[in-house]
Amino acid sequence: MSKILIRGAKVLGGEAQDVLIDGETIAEVGRNLSAEGATVIEAEGQVLLPGLVDLHTHLREPGREDSETVLTGTRAAASGGYTAVFAMANTFPVADTAGVVEQVWRLGKESGYCDVQPIGAVTVGLEGKKLSELGAMHESAARVTVFSDDGKCVDDAVIMRRALEYVKAFGGVVAQHAQEPRLTEGAQMNEGVVSAELGLGGWPAVAEESIIARDVLLAEHVGSRVHICHLSTAGSVEIVRWAKSRGIDVTAEVTPHHLLLTDELVRSYNPVYKVNPPLRTERDVMALREALADGTIDIVATDHAPHPHEDKDCEWAAAAMGMVGLETALSVVQQTMVETGLLDWAGVAERMSHAPARIGSLAGHGRPVSAGEPANLTLVETSYRGVVDPAHFASRSRNTPYEGRELPGRVTHTFLRGRATVVDGKLA
Repeated sequence: MSKILIRGAKVLGGEAQDVLIDGETIAEVGRNLSAEGATVIEAEGQVLLPGLVDLHTHLREPGREDSETVLTGTRAAASGGYTAVFAMANTFPVADTAGVVEQVWRLGKESGYCDVQPIGAVTVGLEGKKLSELGAMHESAARVTVFSDDGKCVDDAVIMRRALEYVKAFGGVVAQHAQEPRLTEGAQMNEGVVSAELGLGGWPAVAEESIIARDVLLAEHVGSRVHICHLSTAGSVEIVRWAKSRGIDVTAEVTPHHLLLTDELVRSYNPVYKVNPPLRTERDVMALREALADGTIDIVATDHAPHPHEDKDCEWAAAAMGMVGLETALSVVQQTMVETGLLDWAGVAERMSHAPARIGSLAGHGRPVSAGEPANLTLVETSYRGVVDPAHFASRSRNTPYEGRELPGRVTHTFLRGRATVVDGKLA
């Protein structure tokens, strides 16, 4: 592999430095570097971050290749600055055995655009009745450490306790989709003023908050780790903040769309805004931003949920829930967190690279931008402004809530172990 010299980039948004990549590794970071025969990238004014890591991605393969494949999903990830993604288990068949998680892991190895770490299902078939092969998935070639029934809640307290006890043995973590199913039957959107006016079934905040409260107490009782997927309400923030103050080993994520969009958008009846958990109120959005800034919420995770056109281009009640997010996540975070002064770029690196890699026990990612570290890097032109056009997405699906919206920043280069996967804003 040839040498690459990134010249004049602001490492983590700080002072301009040069970064020399030699093979798969960062060889040197400093000023006025030179390297004979190196490919030079002039990066003055751009921000250099460690490669982003997404702890919550739906790649749909196997079984729903009409929505996304590991190849198209990792191409979308690279386009968004990601060098690693964790693939959720709600595939067909469900990733509840060593064989299926190894299949996903090997597809990731073959795709080449970013590393793919499978997430194993907590229960067989996501049915919430019987624990899946947690130990076998961990011992497989995929070395699974994160387990989730995402898309469904592990609502049985006994099953959740057993899962927490089981994964504790090998340092794993259960990632919970917090949704009490009996409180959300027929739910179509956030329960509140807008749902009442539109006559749509409400998804109350307490359906999320009650499960989080139960699970942090279970984690404390067992002495295990629990991770809260796509936290979405101000009340959930307060529960997690309380749990952390008590010393409970809980982490939490927020999606870009919950940092920016509110339930007022549902007045359009455009199913592109239909998502689980639903878009909440402006008060919730502000609480989530503050919690991400102060560390109560640990990470940003996309919950990239691709759907084919026909699953979204229909009446609201019949539409699938979910949004694509890999290719717009960093731009939304720049707008909602950096340009509002809530986070600096080092804080973005912590929440979109270091912390998700740490939570998922993913070696080689989320590392410092320094000599001797793997060359997993993302170069961002933060001064850029552009209108989102899903026709240009690398994802197989187009169900973005940002179509036609102007967002800041664009990824110009992504490097996976020193190999460019994105060059000048285009897939290599």
